[in-house]
Amino acid sequence: MTVDDQRKVRIERMAKLARVYRGWSAAQMSEALGREQSRVGPASGNPKLDLVARLADALDWEIGDVAERVWRGKGARDGDLRALPFADLDARAQTEHRAGEYASMERTGNAMRLIAGTARERAVAANRLAGAYDGVGRYNRMLDTVREGLSERHIGVDVRTMLTINLANAYYTLWNLHEARSIAESVLERFAEDPARTRLERVAEAFGRALRGHARRRMLGTCESPEEQRALAASAAHDLGLAADLYTGLFGDFDDPQYQGLAHTARGGLLEARVAAGELAPEAALEKILTELDGFVDIAAPRPAQMIESCGWWSVFGANVAMRAGEENAAEFSERSGLEQALAICTNKAAEVGEHLQHWPMRERAFTLEWFRKQTIPWMKPADCASWMLDAEDVRVLVGAMGRFPYFRPTGWAILDRAVLAGVGM
Repeated sequence: MTVDDQRKVRIERMAKLARVYRGWSAAQMSEALGREQSRVGPASGNPKLDLVARLADALDWEIGDVAERVWRGKGARDGDLRALPFADLDARAQTEHRAGEYASMERTGNAMRLIAGTARERAVAANRLAGAYDGVGRYNRMLDTVREGLSERHIGVDVRTMLTINLANAYYTLWNLHEARSIAESVLERFAEDPARTRLERVAEAFGRALRGHARRRMLGTCESPEEQRALAASAAHDLGLAADLYTGLFGDFDDPQYQGLAHTARGGLLEARVAAGELAPEAALEKILTELDGFVDIAAPRPAQMIESCGWWSVFGANVAMRAGEENAAEFSERSGLEQALAICTNKAAEVGEHLQHWPMRERAFTLEWFRKQTIPWMKPADCASWMLDAEDVRVLVGAMGRFPYFRPTGWAILDRAVLAGVGM
């Protein structure tokens, strides 16, 4: 059976399910789908959007869920990979993850899922596949895959712990901050009375501290009073300081550059949190951040990718510090040229790192920071955003970020509506 034939069968089966679900006659089903009774599925096997939308409405599903079923079915089938033992595939997926070969890792993860024979193997496959989705920026699919792994029973404390912390990370990446913080707390609770001993446990504890700290740091913008902000910032600073120490210990013991980068990122986030807590002046924090960024003027210089990514996050933290200082001292901000210059440097560096690494969360942050810089900083003129020129590559990245981060879409549409699109044909 060809791929087109398989899609046609899946469409016809979903139409039958919809008929049962609705209790419709064949004629009613035909009318609802706008198709002849004898030709529900298109001969080509590639349905038009209107059929997908009508099927989704009949099933009470989301359009994306119907499209996922039609075009992907049970997932990619690679005969060569499926012939390998599960343990070999797992080792292969880990190697691909360390090398940043996420497309290959996705194929390996799908093969692992297809040959998994136990609940633990299915959960491990879900964890590897989620790592691949994280790498290519398919965060909603990452979230669904982690949930799939966690739904398995008797998978072992180690696998469940890593899936749980990865669930928190998925929520954090998608800016579901309350969920991320709560799940990270659930992981940390187990280490309150039983200290982490194995490498996996130590990583989980460090990751939990970092995620809870960064979630609290991101939530600073939603505080309703200065007192609430200072308390939340102090909690974030406590977690991020501990995360930096834990990751530094892991790097010293295992010499993994990922731990080095995460420790460095936690230290950068700690500066932002200390400013918000009233422990550090914005200018002092920005001086430290800009001094650190001086070491990354040439991001193409040989160094671990994890440290380049961390440099991008330091840029975001610096921009956040400058923006928050501007909001709190709007009347004086236009005269504080040091803050204005720091904001510009940090925003530009975040965009540069995002493009260099093709890092979607950082690309989104760079667009968001630039948008708010043009919209809310007192010295910016209303015409500045209207003169913001985006070329075809800028629009490509903007659209990609809008697809990956639902909360960013309103900002993305506002940018498209106000900016100048050069050579895009829109």
